[in-house]
Amino acid sequence: MKLPNLLKHKAVKNAGWLIVGRVVQMVCAFVVSLLTARYLGPGNFGLVNYALAYTTFFYAVCTLGINSILVKALIDEPENEGETLGTTLVLQMAASLLSALMIYGIVSLADGSEPLTVLVTALCTIGLFFRVFETLNYWFQAHLLSKYTAITSTVAYIITSAYRVLLLVQGRSVQWFALATAVDYLAVTVLLLVFYKKCGGPSMGFSRRQAERLLKMGVHFILAGLMVSIYGNTDKFMLKQMVGEESVGYYSTAVSLCNTWVFVLSAIIDSMVPMIMESHKTDYRRYEQQNRLMYCIVFYLSVVVSLAFVFLAKPAIRILYGEAYLPAVLPLQVITWYTAFSYLGVARNAWVVSENQQKYITPIYAGAAVTNVILNYFLIPTLGAVGAAIASLITQASTVFVFPLFIKSMRRNTVLLAEALVFRNIR
Repeated sequence: MKLPNLLKHKAVKNAGWLIVGRVVQMVCAFVVSLLTARYLGPGNFGLVNYALAYTTFFYAVCTLGINSILVKALIDEPENEGETLGTTLVLQMAASLLSALMIYGIVSLADGSEPLTVLVTALCTIGLFFRVFETLNYWFQAHLLSKYTAITSTVAYIITSAYRVLLLVQGRSVQWFALATAVDYLAVTVLLLVFYKKCGGPSMGFSRRQAERLLKMGVHFILAGLMVSIYGNTDKFMLKQMVGEESVGYYSTAVSLCNTWVFVLSAIIDSMVPMIMESHKTDYRRYEQQNRLMYCIVFYLSVVVSLAFVFLAKPAIRILYGEAYLPAVLPLQVITWYTAFSYLGVARNAWVVSENQQKYITPIYAGAAVTNVILNYFLIPTLGAVGAAIASLITQASTVFVFPLFIKSMRRNTVLLAEALVFRNIR
């Protein structure tokens, strides 16, 4: 079997493992989240999601931008895999500790008069320490061994789902649900380490030289990730402060529903990225064709699913969540279109890293962050959760198709995206 065909075969098999694993995860996560939302009600459900928004926001800082370039670093220097992974984990653990302290300080100032909010947020931050071990997933991706990450995530989801069901059966308070994230990532950490050893992963170590190299390569993604976090979580922060916890619950319900299927997009992207990066070194024409193909699949698959959400939103929410969550219908019908543009942005990272254009990601996402905050400021007071959804959609579309036009070296990617959407030069 020729090398390109072999890589293609392994990529398809890799995607299969990822999709099957994430289908199981999605079913477990969706059912348990549904039961949890009904049990907690819009208020407490919104409170947990408000707290999780802080950890999601700071996770971009915890990764130090390294995750965005890790697959390339592992492919380019296979002889230093152990050193690269070990150094990454040490750096990210230190960043997680600082992030947890910052979260506690911010919440104490912003919500100091609400002890329950501070406690729930503090409990959610525990998961940050274990989540950094998800970095090992990139080693499996680089070797097209994602069946192990699929198994790991599936088992972890089952464990976490069992934990949440136990809480529901015992009628536990909202604080116990805040710990679910930590339980999830602890299970992931243990299983990833077991499989890493089973697959012959090299011994990990720390290197100051490697730390400087990784931080230098990832610095642009640190700021970019922070900007993404701003426009990805500002809506929940502002909804909580400007409208209330229930609006966060409605908005989170809409986001949760439209994210039930995005594991498919993640699996497609994760499996195509190593093949695209390999083609960049050997066949540039094929490399651009593969980028277009990935963009085309991501966009049109998202459009089909979004159309289904628009027509089925009301009956779906009424049946699944109950009458109390009907205010989430309109936000869902808007935010579902966000997915297409969001995952085009994720897919674009392969081109950005291959072309060494990381430095331009920061100004693009800085513009997006400012745009999102301004739009939320004007739209949330009058439209609530619907306003937050509109702000997110406009911001994400601008990030993919508008802001890159102001940067000369990024325009080629915009051309590739446009060609993909009209099915031009796709093989």
